[in-house]
This record gives sequence, structure tokens and C-alpha cells, in this order.
Amino acid sequence: MAKAREVAGGGRAVEVPPDRLAGWFDRFAGRHDGVVTTEATPGEVRVVAGDGTTAVATVPFGPSEVLSLEGLVAHALAPRRIALLLVRLGSHSVGIAYDGRVEVSRTDRHLVHGRSAAGGWSQQRFARRRDGQARHALQAAARDAAEVLVPRLSEVDAVVLGGDRRALDELRTDRRLAPLFARAEPRVLELGEPSRGLLEEAAVRALDVEITLRDG
Repeated sequence: MAKAREVAGGGRAVEVPPDRLAGWFDRFAGRHDGVVTTEATPGEVRVVAGDGTTAVATVPFGPSEVLSLEGLVAHALAPRRIALLLVRLGSHSVGIAYDGRVEVSRTDRHLVHGRSAAGGWSQQRFARRRDGQARHALQAAARDAAEVLVPRLSEVDAVVLGGDRRALDELRTDRRLAPLFARAEPRVLELGEPSRGLLEEAAVRALDVEITLRDG
């Protein structure tokens, strides 16, 4: 069952696997008094139900040239090779996945202490040490992304990011990674601490279609 999360402006978003997408919209119609209208653009497909509920599917790896719900399903089902960059402060995992299976990967973890409750000089020394640890961890993440992902960009269909947005923003300042971030999908996967197991999960989730639901 697709997990829902709250979105800004009201409503909730769900991630739907490509092979369940057609069935999801059939069930949506059944629960909400049928479908009144379907509007499709290269970037999204918007379905309005009889009770006023809307479901807006963002076209992944777009834009899509097929402007219909059926076209969205076919577009989502196409196999793709994806570069994955997952980062949180202190850990990262990078890899290349084809059709949801990881082919190449590298994962690493670095110690970054939490914040100190102490005050005065002790707190300042602790903050400097923590900043140094965080900088070292992000440098390691940038190095692995530059070595594993950037040389393979010509082989992939898309780049998907995940983890902490602030850590990702720090990596954006690294010039070596500019081609990687230029190819990145707008959606950032919300994940826990990156690991090889989480990378495998992200490889599957990266193929999902995100649908935003709002009540009528």
C-alpha cells in the first residue's frame, strides 16, 4: 500500500510503483464517484473525480510526449538506468541502478558528533570540532559521487537525490558535481541514514510516480 505524506498547501502525496499505477487510478475512480475530467501536460496528469477530489501525478523523468493517463503509465513502465546520490550528515551512499536493481555502489559513514549543551569556550571548541567532522564527511561524499557517478552520467537516463536537503545543498557548491546536479530530478527522496540496504530501497522508489491528492 502506498504511504502518504502531508504536502505544503494542503493535501497528501503518495508514491505509486509503475506496475500499480493503472490499478491505483481505477481504485481512485471507484472510491470517488468516477472520473469527471483528465487533463495532461508534458509535466503532469490531473484527474478530477466526481466528488471533487483531485489526483495530480507528476511525470517522472519528464517531460513526456504522450499526453494521456495511458501514456503516463507507459512512460513510467519504461526501464531506466538511474544515478542515485543519498546524503545525510555523516553518511552517504551512491550508486547506479537499472530498472530498480543496483549495479555499482559505494557507501561510507563518518563520525559527526551531535550538538553540545555546554556553554562558553567548551561549546565553541565542540562546535569547531563538529564543523570539521561535518566538512570531512561531506568532502568524502563529494569525492565518491565524483568518482562513481560523474564518469557514468552519459550512461544514465536520470539522477535521483535523497536524504538531507541541507547536505545536498552543500554538495551543490562542488564544481565537480555540477553535471550531476544539472541532471537531477526535482523530487528528493525522504530517507533515513544512507546505507547499502537503503540504496537498494531508493533504487526501487526512484521509479515511483508521485501523486498529490486534495479533497474536493
